[in-house]
Amino acid sequence: MATTAASSLQMATARPCMSSSRRAFVSSAAMLNGNFKLASWTKLSSACHIASAQPFHRSFTSSSLKMDKFVTKAMAGASENKPASGLPIDLKGKRAFIAGVADDNGYGWAIAKSLAAAGAEILVGTWVPALNIFESSLRRGKFDESRVLPDGSLMEITKIYPLDAVFDNPEDVPEEIKTNKRYAGSSKWTVQEAAESVKSDFGSIDILVHSLANGPEVVKPLLETSRKGYLAALSASSYSYVSLLKHFLPIINPGGSSISLTYIASERIIPGYGGGMSSAKAALESDTRVLAFEAGRRKGIRVNTISAGPLRSRAAKAIGFIDMMIDYSSANAPLQKELSAEEVGNTAAFLASPLASAITGGVIYVDNGLNAMGVGVDSPIFEKLDIPKAQH
Repeated sequence: MATTAASSLQMATARPCMSSSRRAFVSSAAMLNGNFKLASWTKLSSACHIASAQPFHRSFTSSSLKMDKFVTKAMAGASENKPASGLPIDLKGKRAFIAGVADDNGYGWAIAKSLAAAGAEILVGTWVPALNIFESSLRRGKFDESRVLPDGSLMEITKIYPLDAVFDNPEDVPEEIKTNKRYAGSSKWTVQEAAESVKSDFGSIDILVHSLANGPEVVKPLLETSRKGYLAALSASSYSYVSLLKHFLPIINPGGSSISLTYIASERIIPGYGGGMSSAKAALESDTRVLAFEAGRRKGIRVNTISAGPLRSRAAKAIGFIDMMIDYSSANAPLQKELSAEEVGNTAAFLASPLASAITGGVIYVDNGLNAMGVGVDSPIFEKLDIPKAQH
């Protein structure tokens, strides 16, 4: 689903005219704005259009100041004849490896699109059993509609690598997996081998994205989760990130960025999100802080995680109550709207860009503000309160 124009980040900067007897401080104000055309959501909720936001404007002025305002725009790229002005999210010449893309319906795909829209070269790692279907769908044009970038071109994936991030190296793979027909025809798909293959093919990357999670017992309450199921959730959903960064760190260029995806269940009770998955997300966030220190000190790599709100992806539907979570968020979050995948993708593009050069070790919430709420305001208990509703 195409957008007719790339969104722009407008920086409205105030220039003071100061008298010699007074000094005043005027802060710059950031404003998000975008011109775009939205197509129907009925087919693909993860197609990347650039979302708009209401202007945020804050300024401090002195009564003795005369303000001369001007506006500069930050674009995702510049035309051949005119360089970009302001603070562009420009990832031209950068290469990204996104682990966990297997369809066009999730956050991994949306992140790939936003990075591509900013000019990055895209490599993806796809779970081995899903590899053939993903490659076939891409080749047959099944994803063409959701590959459209803001400038009308199609996102190109330079190379797709088989990947099973549960296994660090070939010695870890049990015989029953090696002989499993779902893995037949694929090779070099452990984390170590994937990193070696990328190094052999391209030499280095600049951006590493972890979009992986799995809990075989996710529908079970924690008290009914087996040790095996619990450890499997942590292995696939959190340690896989440690392993990924460990093996890719030698080929990430200094000053690069690494991003993962987490969920509010790491710090709040979400009934129904079981099987050790809440524990895995908590571990992932803790690891993000430690990895930020270690990778930052070693190579200047920034490490952050995005706490994304609920999305109607195929993976989320496996949990069984995703529609309820989306309805709950729409009713109770400060922003009463359904979260779109591209909003998470755009945040990832920002975190991967020089604009976020001092941001590391952080949990960045992209959930319409739901994380800030202490109560569910749609409860009958609050029905007599005059709680404001979204103005449409």
